[in-house]
Amino acid sequence: MAQNVKTEKSMEKIVSLCKRKGFIFQAGELYGGLNGCWDYGPLGAELKRNLKDYWWRKTVQERDDVLGMDGAILTMKQVLKSSGHLDGFSDPMCDCLLSKARLRADQIPPQNGTAVWYSGASHGASDWSTDKVFAVLVPPGKDVESARKTARQFYGQFLPDKRISPKELELAGEKSEEMTGTTRFNPENGSLLTEPREFNLMFQTRVGASADENDPNAIAFLRPETAQSIFVQYKNVLDSSRVKLPFGIAQIGKSFRNEINPRNFTFRSREFEQMEIEYFCRPEDGLRLTDEWLEARLRFYEEIGIPRTKLHILDVPDGERAFYSRKTYDIEYEFPFGVQELEGVAYRTDYDLGVHQKGAGKSLEYFDEETKEKLLPHVVEPSAGCDRTVLALICEAYDEEVVKDEKGKEEVRTVLRFHPRMAPVKCGIFPLLKNKPELVAKAREVQKLLQPFMTVFYDETAAIGRRYRRQDEIGTPFGVTIDFDTIGENGPEGRDTVTLRDRDTMEQQRIKIEDLLHFLLERIH
Repeated sequence: MAQNVKTEKSMEKIVSLCKRKGFIFQAGELYGGLNGCWDYGPLGAELKRNLKDYWWRKTVQERDDVLGMDGAILTMKQVLKSSGHLDGFSDPMCDCLLSKARLRADQIPPQNGTAVWYSGASHGASDWSTDKVFAVLVPPGKDVESARKTARQFYGQFLPDKRISPKELELAGEKSEEMTGTTRFNPENGSLLTEPREFNLMFQTRVGASADENDPNAIAFLRPETAQSIFVQYKNVLDSSRVKLPFGIAQIGKSFRNEINPRNFTFRSREFEQMEIEYFCRPEDGLRLTDEWLEARLRFYEEIGIPRTKLHILDVPDGERAFYSRKTYDIEYEFPFGVQELEGVAYRTDYDLGVHQKGAGKSLEYFDEETKEKLLPHVVEPSAGCDRTVLALICEAYDEEVVKDEKGKEEVRTVLRFHPRMAPVKCGIFPLLKNKPELVAKAREVQKLLQPFMTVFYDETAAIGRRYRRQDEIGTPFGVTIDFDTIGENGPEGRDTVTLRDRDTMEQQRIKIEDLLHFLLERIH
């Protein structure tokens, strides 16, 4: 009998499992890794595909009022000029004067302590000196001598003779100042930071092999969000599909942001995938539809295995919303590293179509055939992070429990409790013995039966208990064992039946092979 181990989920264990089992790898790891970029391995690719397929099914396939599109990643400069990204899509950035690390100014935690300031440093023997101003924040209870050590490390960077030890430097103009709630210092080392400056987050490139470096028309960008291609193609979709308000356009695709400080594994990355809907409506329906979409999105997360008890709804207050938004909800999840946003549901009014109508000089108005009026539709936008949701699925599924092995010895079972419809592998198939040709042949028959309808994994190596554990660790919800009953060696009543094991309860039942496919399809769809 299993019992839960009362331990907190740690990101270290989750990240380790993701690499060990082939869910997620650091991009370019062979060459040291590309910060903020990730590659999905075999299991991660299956998990992500299951998520995207189910999102598309619930958002587009099962609705009459939402259409799909797939926009280009390269985006014209004019599009991003109209949308405001060219001039305003930036984060405030600071540099650490000591380590040169770059930090987002709006994410530096307020700190208390003693700021020790220096007006410069010198080295008498070599007649070297500098009048650069520097400061170190000393936390409460820590000796001021630590500030002097840090300051010498800073000034030592400017020594022309690298054979001189920073310990030999004389510090000038030391003075202290008590500070409360300051964000001017690096929390990692206490070093003074530069003044915040705006850093545009978009990746810029040039289009065309013969593009002149000074030709502004050759400039293009990797899109910072999928939304803009929907707005730019809204009129084409409207005219070609003969839809009526309200209707939506959905898209899944890659976006790119040159994040100052990527962090928390795949949560904040420089290359990421979005699942977005732009839902066009009449102005009077915007607020109501925003609430309806919020509820629809909450149901979606429950259906993929993220319980509503782990989700937080933040009704973003007036001063914190985008200036064009009349209502924004953030759907947040309890990650091991804190409560963070999974999806935003925003009522964007007519801002987007309005700026593109003005920028392009072409009408994007909707003509209502019944009322004979023209209007610029308003937009409700449910925008989800695909990579963030994959990470939430893994974090939610990760579990450890104590079980007894075949010999009665206790061991820790690591299991990913994915909802069956999200699990990368749906069913493990195991012949009881690999040296029994009849068992292997029957197991291969079962594999061929299921494989056209779901991802399965055939495994004939190691003891059956060990094979179960391997599948538990990657989240496979069902295991099918082909044993001696299956081939009729223990009597005709068991012939063509298999043992079906449930991952979560570890309970087993006999089921006919002819009933197996229907049983599994009912539970994985």
